[in-house]
Amino acid sequence: MKTYRIKDIAILSGVSTGTVDRILHKRGKVSLEAQEKVDKVLKEINYQPNLIARSLALKKKYNIITLTPQLAQGEYWAKLSEGMDKAQQELFSYHVTVSRLYFNQYDKSSFDALIPEVVQSGCQGVVIATLFRESVVELASRLDGLDIPYVLIDAYIEHTRCLAYYGTHSYDSGYIAGRLLFEQIQLTDDIAIFHFSRKGGHDSTQVLRRKEGFCDYFAQQGHQGRIYPLRIHAAEDRYNETALASFFAAHPQVKAGIIFNSRAWFLGKYLEKSGVANDFRLIGYDVLDDNIRYLQSGLITHLIAQRPEVQGLNALKALFRHLVMEEKIEPINYMPIDILMKENISYYNNYI
Repeated sequence: MKTYRIKDIAILSGVSTGTVDRILHKRGKVSLEAQEKVDKVLKEINYQPNLIARSLALKKKYNIITLTPQLAQGEYWAKLSEGMDKAQQELFSYHVTVSRLYFNQYDKSSFDALIPEVVQSGCQGVVIATLFRESVVELASRLDGLDIPYVLIDAYIEHTRCLAYYGTHSYDSGYIAGRLLFEQIQLTDDIAIFHFSRKGGHDSTQVLRRKEGFCDYFAQQGHQGRIYPLRIHAAEDRYNETALASFFAAHPQVKAGIIFNSRAWFLGKYLEKSGVANDFRLIGYDVLDDNIRYLQSGLITHLIAQRPEVQGLNALKALFRHLVMEEKIEPINYMPIDILMKENISYYNNYI
């Protein structure tokens, strides 16, 4: 690809080098006629600015904070972090640093405790995982007051001034899950919705929206069975096994269920161990190794995926494009809602 200098662009446009410089670096005023001539040439030559040289010339450093749940290898948030790692490596040459802050996804107070640190950090941008709606709205309001751009991931929250959102349409995702499960049962069958509890009884923003879409689909189809909610607890395996055993003993007729987060593997493990799995139909979310294993064995009938690696990559890059390249960013960026079965899981790739 040919490298075009300011002088080359000026000759092709029929304007001065000073005019081209002002247009490329967005400083000073130029006439509309000159702007149109230069824009036409830039489009024809597919001009790509030398951003490394530009950022070095500006000598400006950018610090972006990411606010996401604590992660463990192989889990959903680790997958999202892989996308952020890739973006961070690509942006290193542009004076962009990324500071990671982590909260307990099952404890709203751990998110709230980080809000002052984010606000007082002097950062130039923030990526926010939106598990706790009220807390995110509070943080967003404070960032708005400081004119600090922020990108939301995981679930979209209305009435914020976010620069962009990257994630699935949570309601539609739940609606689709409803159809997938409904097509496997009879109209009068009872089903279960499994919840992983958070401290204070909070469900994540995304889980609430998925559940809303799921229940709406069942209601629209005239489902005549009962829907039983069952809460289980993070990191309390013994309690959970007892709770599940008690539930299935009391409701042996329940042969289908759904969990709206990435821990379908935990239920698959219980179903396999208990023998309930023989005729149980389970739907879950996210392409984790443990989930894939139970999908391939048939204990999970479908997984709904949302490409967390792509979310993490694009969220950081959006802030970079806004801050350094001064590009206009598309505000709503929905990820594909991928439906995976044992027959197609081996072909799945996130393509980051």
